[in-house]
Amino acid sequence: MSYEANAHEAQMAILRHLLLVPHAGFADLQKSTDLTSDHFNFHIKQLVASGYVTKNTDGNYTLSRAGKEYANRMDTDEKVIEKQPKLSVVLVIEREDGKILQQERLKQPYYGFWGFPTGKIRWGETITQAAARELLEETGLTAELREAGIFHKMDYDKESGEMLEDKFFVLIHGKNPKGKLIIEDEGHRNEWLNTSEVLAKEKVFESIAETAELVRQGGFHFVEKRYEYRPDEY
Repeated sequence: MSYEANAHEAQMAILRHLLLVPHAGFADLQKSTDLTSDHFNFHIKQLVASGYVTKNTDGNYTLSRAGKEYANRMDTDEKVIEKQPKLSVVLVIEREDGKILQQERLKQPYYGFWGFPTGKIRWGETITQAAARELLEETGLTAELREAGIFHKMDYDKESGEMLEDKFFVLIHGKNPKGKLIIEDEGHRNEWLNTSEVLAKEKVFESIAETAELVRQGGFHFVEKRYEYRPDEY
């Protein structure tokens, strides 16, 4: 796990100060933390060692490239790193007979739920690159792919109301799939099913039928919905 400065109030104060200036000296940064010189010295050294802060030859401190990316996610009023939604692709792959590729999750969370194959978009990937990679890795298939919309899915605990996950999915519609389908792999199982067959499964993501219908309409769509799950489902 990479080092997180978020747990240290003093380090967040240092990062906030450096976020708002080109560079700063030891005394100015120490003043922003209200720490003694020895305590401040410990925290600034920790940030330098972690790669978030660089000490220049003139003795001033600046944010490193990694530090800028990290500190830019900060709520500067509260001095905390904000949680941000995850970004993934959801693959709606359609066969000539009308059946759509469905996947059973065999990993947490949502263990045992059926839905479309999904995957995270990696740093530096285009949407289509991510979709093609995830499709090949998860299913062994290739297909003609197009972006069909954005789906903002917000999941909540049914009992407590606590948010469980906040995800933006780029909807990908795939046609003319080619290759040998991977039936089962670590963490998932794949199967070609029509809508009624997948809805007959014990655990099914509620968005399946709506999403399939949406991408089949053509065009580009935006959907934003809230879903609730029991503690034993998540």
